[in-house]
Amino acid sequence: MNSKLSAPAVPESMQRVRVVLSHTSHPGNIGAAARAMRTMGFSRLVLVNPKIFPDPQASAMAAGADDVLATAQVCSSLEEALGGTVLALALTARRRELATEPLWAREAAAELAAVVARDATAGAGEIALVFGNETSGLSNDELAQCGRWAMIPANPDYSSLNLAAAVQVMCYELRLALSGCLPVPAVAGAGVPATHQEIEGLLKHFEASALASGFLDPERPGRLMLRLRRLFARSGLETEEVSILRGLLASFRQPTGRRHSTTGSESAD
Repeated sequence: MNSKLSAPAVPESMQRVRVVLSHTSHPGNIGAAARAMRTMGFSRLVLVNPKIFPDPQASAMAAGADDVLATAQVCSSLEEALGGTVLALALTARRRELATEPLWAREAAAELAAVVARDATAGAGEIALVFGNETSGLSNDELAQCGRWAMIPANPDYSSLNLAAAVQVMCYELRLALSGCLPVPAVAGAGVPATHQEIEGLLKHFEASALASGFLDPERPGRLMLRLRRLFARSGLETEEVSILRGLLASFRQPTGRRHSTTGSESAD
């Protein structure tokens, strides 16, 4: 049985999303953020005055997302990083005075996705997720440049998130919002419902096996087959599951004329 998972397709709208990291102190966090982006299908990384970049630690923490680092844009200001966007969402862990009305991460992702969908036909609608320094976060001036700001509903007693973890959460929420509700990755060969004929064949196989084993008395059959029919109807059998059950029933049949006794000797039927 092939259990290989098939990943859902990445929508083109994700190409209109940029992740902006402002004044990042540790290059390892840049690499980890790139990895977080890549796992969710995003690839456009913009860095505002990173303390150290490029750096081997960034590459090491990217764990294969080297293409995200290679194409990263380095800017001298947040204003430059947001050039061409129609909406920027700032992530912060605390409420600020004079800031716009706050949104939770999921609500914010839905609003951003709506902007992308609205402007998709015009080829515009670029949006940005903006993250601040690991220690101090975004400055009030940076926050003021963003049209929306959001918070991740973390444990209020310990709400500090690693930068890459925050990027992962927001990219996940935005991926869901842009894609609709993504299906659970399918298992190859599974999900094909059994046909009426296949289920009827299975029921006949069960009946024949029950009669052959003596489990079912043909003179007093009771409601065994009716209950099996109800059981299979509730379970929603798939074609492959019918094959497994019929193969199992067939394996129980002993070679004609020979049977093993409990003592290990052989006797004729």
